[in-house]
Amino acid sequence: MSKVEAFPTEPKTLYLAGPAGKIELVIDLPEPGVARKAVAIICHPHPLHGGSLHNKVVTILERALRELGAKTVRFNFRGVGGSEGEHDEGRGETLDLLAVADWLRKELPDHDLWLAGFSFGAYIALLASRHLPVKLMVSIAPPAGRWDFTAVLSPTCPWLVVQGEADDVVDPQDVYDWIDSLEEKPTLVRMEDTGHFFHRRLMDLRGAVKNGVRKLLPAERNG
Repeated sequence: MSKVEAFPTEPKTLYLAGPAGKIELVIDLPEPGVARKAVAIICHPHPLHGGSLHNKVVTILERALRELGAKTVRFNFRGVGGSEGEHDEGRGETLDLLAVADWLRKELPDHDLWLAGFSFGAYIALLASRHLPVKLMVSIAPPAGRWDFTAVLSPTCPWLVVQGEADDVVDPQDVYDWIDSLEEKPTLVRMEDTGHFFHRRLMDLRGAVKNGVRKLLPAERNG
């Protein structure tokens, strides 16, 4: 684990040294014709409720951001899949994300850093964003009302939130009330008749993310 992995030139699963042991990552790359100098880290939902980097919402979020031109990094929080350690109620998981971001900033210093997450992963990404030079934030069903959001600061970058109006895990009104309390508000997309896991609506979610993010990005692509 002493060897530091270089960022790969093709899709790959690799392992980084993290604060609780190795961290499992999956790297995917955009098509050359759409590539931007951007790399997106995508965080998965709650580990104790089956969340992993293979979650369907996470993979559709990854696909949307990759189709917009970003290199993408999905990773398993501690204790999930090939990542070592044990669940730490959000504290250690934030450190896991910061470790991944630190590696990317060293490997791709000329790339913009994007953060994205679903449910618990959205919460962790928001907590970590205050420590990172994030250029774009995407939050899918952020669990306001279920986790303590008092430590969450509004990102200073463009920020998209997508919330299902029929979410059966996160109360949509809690999300809307939280957003109303913020000085710096995100772009909010409400998806009608959509539950927490976007069953039968994943392609609609992909479109919502792509359309929402595209409006927040500079027009030019730069590799």
